[in-house]
Amino acid sequence: MIQCNSQMNNIELIDNGKKSWEWAYSHMGIMNTIVSENLTRKPLEGLRLGLSLHVTKETSVLIIAAIKLGSKVALCSANPLSVQEDIAAFLSSKGVKVYAWKNETDSEYLDNLNKVLETSPQVLTDDGSNLHMMAHNKGVHYILGGTEETTSGITRLKALEESGKLLYPVIGVNEARTKHLFDNRYGTGQSTISGIIKLTNILIAGKQIVVCGYGYVGKGVASRARGMGAIVTVLEVDPIRALEAYMDGYQVKKINQVVDKADIFITCTGQKNVVRNEHFKKMKNGVILANAGHFDNEIEVEKLFLNSKKRYSIRPYLDCFHIYGRKILLLSSGRVVNLVGAEGNPPEVMAMSFANQLLSIMHIFRNYKRMQKKVYSVPENIDSNVAKLSLKHLGISIDKLTVIQKKYAKSY
Repeated sequence: MIQCNSQMNNIELIDNGKKSWEWAYSHMGIMNTIVSENLTRKPLEGLRLGLSLHVTKETSVLIIAAIKLGSKVALCSANPLSVQEDIAAFLSSKGVKVYAWKNETDSEYLDNLNKVLETSPQVLTDDGSNLHMMAHNKGVHYILGGTEETTSGITRLKALEESGKLLYPVIGVNEARTKHLFDNRYGTGQSTISGIIKLTNILIAGKQIVVCGYGYVGKGVASRARGMGAIVTVLEVDPIRALEAYMDGYQVKKINQVVDKADIFITCTGQKNVVRNEHFKKMKNGVILANAGHFDNEIEVEKLFLNSKKRYSIRPYLDCFHIYGRKILLLSSGRVVNLVGAEGNPPEVMAMSFANQLLSIMHIFRNYKRMQKKVYSVPENIDSNVAKLSLKHLGISIDKLTVIQKKYAKSY
């Protein structure tokens, strides 16, 4: 087994990672059900699985499940700052080829992506599609298929598909209803606010918070911020989403209408340069900038560094910039604040996301010869099964259509 960090053999770290895995596992019962239902036939027997995911306790539940079903696994981080090193050490002790550690440099991050590809994975599971993109840039042809966790990643893969350059079939797990309706909204909504509070310990009540973007992540962040007493304004470029935010009771404005009033900006768009240098010049003193999107380009961070007269770290991942006669505070270096500042999404919602991932990996390994080189949605039977399993583990029963109702639904 390749060891990529001196901490990988740290017995105390491994033990802490095991305890964290057990904690997440106890809150992700549907993963255990899926493994139990498939354990005897080992549907992933012989599969080499390459993953680029946030190395968290929830991710460890997915990986151990894949191993139990027969897969060999190589793992790198989807973000240089999101690695929980006790989990990395624990997974390494279980035979996973782990290429991840906290605070990787950009070059180390890219090198670790490459090391996963050097293990000749047959299926890639990605969060943001950097691993998929590297595989395509290298022209790798041994990959049977892949899955993608995020909106941003699916956008990149669909661009490859539209240009005729996609090399293998990919299932866009983020498009599953049991993923984006719950993980993005309830999971990221809660963990984003948690990350901001952990890094700053500020009071949310009464703060003027601007949420940039009203997709599922933005909806979750806005809802949780308002629930804690914040005065929330939403920024949008899509008229339907802007109207929805307004009907949900939020102020909807242009950024220039609120740039000098906001206490906190939270970007959730998947776009580039949402909060820019031109806005830094107008912001109030002490404003806080946080990003909940996957990539670190939603806030124009390089301009903060370039134009600040003075900068320093108040505490880890809370940086102060003296710029244009004011102080601007940046959280988690402009990277995903819920994973850098907090621990990422709660295990209860990640259970649904990773159940979709695991079942989609099984689907690809079983059906890749019949699949085209395109981006697929999660099969409806998988999505529906995840919802049913989740209800069962929550102890919730629902009614069924009667025979008459079934006939009525098909009548015309």
